[in-house]
Formats: sequence, C-alpha cells, structure tokens
Amino acid sequence: MKKLILNYHYFVLGLIGFVLNSCNSKFRVWVGKDSQKIYNLNYGDHKRQKMDVFLPAQYPRDAPVVLIIHGGAWKYGRKEHMIKIQKMLFENNIPSINMNYRLVSKHLTYKEQLADIHAVIEKFNELAEKSELQPNNYILLGESAGGHLALLYGYQNSDKIKKIISLSGPTDFYSKEYLNSFYSKYTSGTVQKMVGSKFDRKNLSEDFQSASPIANITNVPTLLFQGNQDFLVNQRQGLALDSALTAMNVPHKLIFMKNTGHAPRFFSKKKRDSIIYPNILEWIKK
Repeated sequence: MKKLILNYHYFVLGLIGFVLNSCNSKFRVWVGKDSQKIYNLNYGDHKRQKMDVFLPAQYPRDAPVVLIIHGGAWKYGRKEHMIKIQKMLFENNIPSINMNYRLVSKHLTYKEQLADIHAVIEKFNELAEKSELQPNNYILLGESAGGHLALLYGYQNSDKIKKIISLSGPTDFYSKEYLNSFYSKYTSGTVQKMVGSKFDRKNLSEDFQSASPIANITNVPTLLFQGNQDFLVNQRQGLALDSALTAMNVPHKLIFMKNTGHAPRFFSKKKRDSIIYPNILEWIKK
C-alpha cells in the first residue's frame, strides 16, 4: 500500500484542462487526509457528460478503478442515485468513478451511452499516472439499464475491463424465449427506443441481438444480482446469462435472491448490507 498522491497539487494540475472547459458552478474538490473527491468533472461537451471521482488515501498501484453506471430505463436517472455505492467503495479504500451519460432520445441510443463509457475511460486514463493507478484497469458496476450497459461494454472491451458487476441488468432482447414471453410485450417499447430500430417480433432486426449482452459474451469475470420477483427485469434475464456464462466457462457468480424485486438495495437495508455489498466487495478484491 502507498499514499495515493505524492503531491496533491500536481494532481490538481492534471485536472485543470478539464476544469477550464467547464462552466459548471457545481464543480468542486473535497480534500481529506491524502484523499480526494472530485465532483462534476467534465469528460465531454454535453451537459450530461460529467463524472465524480473518489480517490481514497491509500491503495495498491494495481488496484482497479470501479466505474459506476446508473440505471433508469436508459432515458432517466443520474449518478447521484449511485452515491451510496460510491461512498461504500470509498470507505473500503476502493477508487471509483460515478458517471452521468447521455440519455436515450429521438437522436440518441445505447450506442452513444457506450461511447460515453469509453470517453470516461479515456479521460481517466490520462490521469491514471498522476493518481498512481494503471490505465485500462477497470471494473464496471451498473444497475438496471446501467447493468445492461456495463455487461455490453465490458464484453466488447475485454482489454480495458477486468470484471463486471450487474445489479438487476437486462441481458437478452432477441432470443425466442424473450420474444415469446409476456415480459417482451411490456418492455418492447422501451427496448425499441434504446436500440433505435423498430421492434417487429416476426422479423426482428439483428440490431436487437447486437444490443444483447448474452450475444456478446467474452471471457470477462461477471457478478450478477437477480431477484426472483423482479417485474422490471424478469428473472429469466439473469438466469439465461448465468447459463450462457456457464456453458462458455466464463468465471462468474449469480446472486439469485428470493422474495426480491428490482434493484433491492434501494428497498431492503438488510439485503444491501448482508448480501449485496459484501458480494460486491468480495468480487472486487478476489
């Protein structure tokens, strides 16, 4: 273990280029004893392209950075919804980034959201040496729609992503099981907007397969959380990916929670503190 930064002022100088491009009055830096929290750092020109960077006082140089991706059906949500996870990581001496991303609209799809994840990684890679960390050494942690984005980006960029953590993330928008399910009937409208192609179950575009993590699996260790009573992301989504990862011999773990709905950390302190957070920490540190 070593001190985070030999001279904090040199690290701040590394941020100046980003700050000068920002007119955001909410930009601020919290300084503790050899630790920093940098809020609303720009990683692009769009108003949504901001990230919070939490750097604890000490960690090994090879420590991965956890990149946190919020949920919200791809068209809602913000990074502040994930602040409890980021604080938990900080308290456990784990460096992290909590990002906003551009939301799905008439002109934006999940592809732009994946591009935002890539932009965050490229921006932080520029600061990695000053923060005594290694570039392209990330763990993606996403919830709900953010879980989908974490899985998809992680599998497509295994050279940058060491592990993935998906909390209640959807995984499949194209298989016969999905198309024949009641679940597809009430999610197809949202999925259609996210993918940016018409959802025609009789002649489904390959775009929906391209957007499905289960069709993009690579050898990236994956931790999955799935509730058996999740109405927003049907339990078969997590179970199907678990089976596919098993068949492909990809290191993974499924935390399948009974009597549990969507994003249970918001609604059950007991499950958050006894199941979700301990498994996240174990996965990061193993």
